[in-house]
Amino acid sequence: MKAYELTLQIMLERATNLFGHKEIVSEEPDGTTHRYTYDDAYNRISQLANALDDLGVDPGSRLSVMAINHHRHFELYFGLACSGRSIHMTNHMLPDEHLVEIVNEAEDEIVFVDPAFVDTIENVADQFETVEQYVILDDDVPATSLEPVIAYEDLLEGQDTEYDWPTLDEDREAGICYTSGTTGLPKGASYSHRDLYLHTVTHSHVDVFGISENDTVMPVVPMYHVNAWGLPYTATMCGSKLVLPGPKTGAEEIAELIDRENVTVTAAVTTVWLEMAEFYDERDDVELESLERVLIGGTSPPEWLMEKFDKEIGAPIQQGYGMTEAAPHLVNTMTTSEVQELSESERYQQQMKPGLPAPGVQIRLRDPDGKAVPHDGESTGEIQARSPWLIDEYYARPDATKQAFTDDGWFKTGDVGVIDGYGYLEVVDRLDDVIKSGGEWISSLELENELMAHDAVEEATVINIEHEKWDERPVAYVVQREDVTEDELKEHLLERFPKWWLPDQIVFIESIPKTTTGKFDKKVLRDEFESEHGRLPVDQ
Repeated sequence: MKAYELTLQIMLERATNLFGHKEIVSEEPDGTTHRYTYDDAYNRISQLANALDDLGVDPGSRLSVMAINHHRHFELYFGLACSGRSIHMTNHMLPDEHLVEIVNEAEDEIVFVDPAFVDTIENVADQFETVEQYVILDDDVPATSLEPVIAYEDLLEGQDTEYDWPTLDEDREAGICYTSGTTGLPKGASYSHRDLYLHTVTHSHVDVFGISENDTVMPVVPMYHVNAWGLPYTATMCGSKLVLPGPKTGAEEIAELIDRENVTVTAAVTTVWLEMAEFYDERDDVELESLERVLIGGTSPPEWLMEKFDKEIGAPIQQGYGMTEAAPHLVNTMTTSEVQELSESERYQQQMKPGLPAPGVQIRLRDPDGKAVPHDGESTGEIQARSPWLIDEYYARPDATKQAFTDDGWFKTGDVGVIDGYGYLEVVDRLDDVIKSGGEWISSLELENELMAHDAVEEATVINIEHEKWDERPVAYVVQREDVTEDELKEHLLERFPKWWLPDQIVFIESIPKTTTGKFDKKVLRDEFESEHGRLPVDQ
């Protein structure tokens, strides 16, 4: 017998009933610091819900939010879903055509937007088909062509700080996120209240991230990107102090926030922590003493980075693997009792892998014929997953849904992986990025990780380029930390890989282009190379 529905209302109620005094710190777009408590936030969330009723926004409506990590965005996370609406966390860095596509497909009725992104909305507003109101997330409305428009603070002004929350079905949609669309138009992943509730509980599990009331949690990962990996929900349910960094996402700014607010848990893509490691070495006044663990996603961290954070900073890196469709968590690093008995080097090698499925998650590998792949640490297959919070369809995309799921209901991630004898999953490539050379496979991710293990390398990525003889061959792009030659890097790679795995070319560049979610944008590099050179080998 079900006692009550698992909804975000339960999270919010727990936070205010037990931890209403705990602090939410927000770095604002205008450069100020905003501080208030969960009780204060609840009052404003109630005002927001009342304001939406006054605007005539029906239950079930979707509302777009285009904002960075700050306290108003936090209020929208709960005010929309808990009142029966749905939050569409919208990535402001998407191309205009993708932005129009997802707002129209989601049928968003209101767009909440930071002042910094008003120009982005103005450029495409005339193409929106369902938007009836714009709300500027500020005290005032800047000069704008958007109409009708109101400032967020004016919207809340005078509203009651209590709200009669409706009884919600846990299967009701609470939010929707769209994939980044790097391989086509973005696809919508709709999350129910139950999905997000169960995902949140998992994050507090000791064998996942172990987040608790004692923690101070700072999601650097954007709140428009897969629910900021779920951390605003987790901090709320657990009653953790929450730090929202706003526009402060550089290494120096993040370090200052960690020290000032005594942050214990923080999360961002790997590139952020590569920059932090360099900054930490350059400055004597950076302490990071409060930091207990660092959550990483996007790409696996190199061994030297894990060793630096573990031994020098005292904040072990915990890697997570997931995707938009899974809200996003599926797998995370943990050190099992068996792995603890290994040598230090062997333990780091295990911890460089995404790790074990979180409680409630099932992972399997399948070959191109759909047959099971042995868990021998060598045999590769497509990673397929299922969990209680993983979507079972894309919103309004039946063809994409059909392609993404197996006949027995498993989600096909599009990632290639291996599972070793300890049960640890290692992602060796994307199906789109794995390099087929002379009938054999080369893992671009393994090459990248080994390149970044070299002391002279800051960042590295490897792309597949068409070759007139070998079908495809790898080309590497490297950002140097200090001077190094192509021959030296190839000698480094030969210590681990056969000669035929070595990149045909290693190109040194100032910076590697990133996607809107901070991952290396291989498509940009591939297009640039093919535009300049065509295929391999390059004519000398």
